[in-house]
Amino acid sequence: MSLIAPIRQLWFDLLTATQFLTRLRVPSGPYEQDSLARAVRFFPVVGLLIGSGSLLVYWVLAPHLPSTVVALLIVVYLVAITGCLHEDGLADSVDGFGGGWEREKVLAIMRDSRIGTYGASALALSLLARVLLIASLPQNERASYLLVAPVLSRWTTLPLSFFLAPARERNEGEMDGQGARIARLTTRGTLIVASLFTLVIVFALLRVRALAPVLVSAGVTLATGLYYNHRIGGVTGDCFGATNQLAEVAVFLCGVWA
Repeated sequence: MSLIAPIRQLWFDLLTATQFLTRLRVPSGPYEQDSLARAVRFFPVVGLLIGSGSLLVYWVLAPHLPSTVVALLIVVYLVAITGCLHEDGLADSVDGFGGGWEREKVLAIMRDSRIGTYGASALALSLLARVLLIASLPQNERASYLLVAPVLSRWTTLPLSFFLAPARERNEGEMDGQGARIARLTTRGTLIVASLFTLVIVFALLRVRALAPVLVSAGVTLATGLYYNHRIGGVTGDCFGATNQLAEVAVFLCGVWA
């Protein structure tokens, strides 16, 4: 009986992570206030699930369509399966940091549901970059990068949520946004275990070429984390999404560069 409870909890945390990061219909576990904070440990696992879908799209379409068209449809799949979650975070973050100088102004712009010129430009560039980079990946490594990029990009949430405080106080409004539900609530054990899982997946798929994507993802996480902390004193849910998008583009760029 003592073994069943932890397994059951892990299963519910995996469902929560899947429900949060994707539009897949999965059973809902019992609601708890720290459900999302615990579920962060499974973000790289869900990234692998998302990447597996990209790989399936590639395998089905690659024999019949030009590589650029296949890449476009893979990005369409990525946007659809995540419900534009990370794209929304990127657009809101760029609007906020580009349009505001004071901390309060940046946070206010991020919460505005309207998209501005900065955000629209960043979103367009992100989509275009992923299409072009996926189409340009070496054919013998394209499948590996389609799996690795979503895993590493989802991993970025773990160090950000471990080291950074929420930019908004936890008593500032209803649920205070997703950032306050994760920031500074990720445990050291969660960070270590999820990071080890990520490294195993990346090195198993890319072997000697794994080092560059790992270092680039860590670099993007460090650079954006320092920037968020400098500008707004912490991190928000939109910041998590922005770093995710930047890391994914960076990983694909590593594949093309190599």
